[in-house]
Amino acid sequence: MFSNYLARPCRYFPAQCTVVKFLHTSPVKCSSVELTQIRYSNLKRGNYTSLADKHVSFFESLLSKTRVLTDKSDVESYNVDWLKTMRGASKVVLKPKSTEEVSEILKYCNDNVLAVCPQGGNTGLVGGSVPVFDEIVISTVLMNEIISINKTSGVLVCQAGCVLENLEAEVTERGLVMPLDLGAKGSCHIGGNISTNAGGIRLLRYGSLHGSVLGVEAVKADGTVVDCLSTLKKDNTGYHLKHLFLGSEGTLGIVTKVAIQCPPKPQAVNVAFLALDSFEKVLATYRLARSCLGEVLSSFEFMDRDSLMVAVTGLKLKSPVPEDTPFSLLIETSGGNSDHDEAKLSLFLEQATNKGFINDGTLATEPSRIKMLWDLREGITQSLTMDGYVYKYDISLPMEHFYDIVSIMKERLKGTSFIRCCGYGHVETSLISSNLLSTSGQPSTVAVSALSMASDSRRRLWFTSPSLLKL
Repeated sequence: MFSNYLARPCRYFPAQCTVVKFLHTSPVKCSSVELTQIRYSNLKRGNYTSLADKHVSFFESLLSKTRVLTDKSDVESYNVDWLKTMRGASKVVLKPKSTEEVSEILKYCNDNVLAVCPQGGNTGLVGGSVPVFDEIVISTVLMNEIISINKTSGVLVCQAGCVLENLEAEVTERGLVMPLDLGAKGSCHIGGNISTNAGGIRLLRYGSLHGSVLGVEAVKADGTVVDCLSTLKKDNTGYHLKHLFLGSEGTLGIVTKVAIQCPPKPQAVNVAFLALDSFEKVLATYRLARSCLGEVLSSFEFMDRDSLMVAVTGLKLKSPVPEDTPFSLLIETSGGNSDHDEAKLSLFLEQATNKGFINDGTLATEPSRIKMLWDLREGITQSLTMDGYVYKYDISLPMEHFYDIVSIMKERLKGTSFIRCCGYGHVETSLISSNLLSTSGQPSTVAVSALSMASDSRRRLWFTSPSLLKL
């Protein structure tokens, strides 16, 4: 009975096992990455002014020389994305500390027709946080002040450059939890999370940022400050302009401050890592989990065999399920009463087992072992980069067709230089991360071929979905 498992340690992770901490880095040298403007030669630079000494002098007078980077070795890492597939040619990086400084920078750049590229933690996987040409990089790395945390209302107000993991640590001390959690939490900035409307592994429990973000402050391209930094959960005093900045990716302005509603920290957390032999059973298990676990269900993460095994190999850990398992699920519950939560989880696992949905599984209740199971899930992206060129394609599809994209891609990539095609993601949001890995060939050729295939496959899935054809 699974209920007996709750009292025992997680069987695959001994107590002395080292806890893995991910650093969002890559072994590839920045200078070896091909310039984006060369790889995509069809892109044309806009009619912007080229950077001159007078522009640098102005920035140095505004920020001081220590916060204006012009040395090639200092600027290099800001020009390259985390996957080391995109490289810009910016000659200067600016590091403002306040909204006022961001405003002055943007006003000056607007008046002088200078192109800019806002950048947070630079953890994005699609090259959106690095220049394409010689844009001026405006980094929020020094805008890292936590302005206030209200323990009564649970509202956090901070600058956009605060690292998500640091915010989590601060609110945890006050009995709260961030409504957002990502694998890149050790280096991503909250301003970037908001600008990309990041989802993450807690969306199932706490919803999207459109519900958690109470207010933002942002600076438009002409230097105008847009103050929508409300800390009220209900505010009907006009248009909710904050929603425009969520997911705007810097196109409307640079987010400088944010107010976020932080829920109470759960008092009881359990994680089940389960083995399944078909995707149909993944969906059946999801339906059962929603029914049995209800309000305590906080995460429902999916990964196929290749995704799990690349993390197992990369992290040098033993798999928590049999290595030949076609599909795995990481299910987390969180609530205020351990006995109540464990009873619901036991009932769910018993029913899932009796119905033949799951074949095997591992449970963890201790924080260190829960983290180790989560490290496997969150370590997939990092581990994939160890084997060669990785190309990622995050796709939202009708849930019934969630995994079809991987099956189609595997068939179409036969006989090519690709050695792996795998998928993992968030079932509840119907978002799958399709990953294509190759160890040979030029990155640009491989990328164009892979993304072309993925785009065509996505269109086929989208327009052949029975549910969509009825619309």
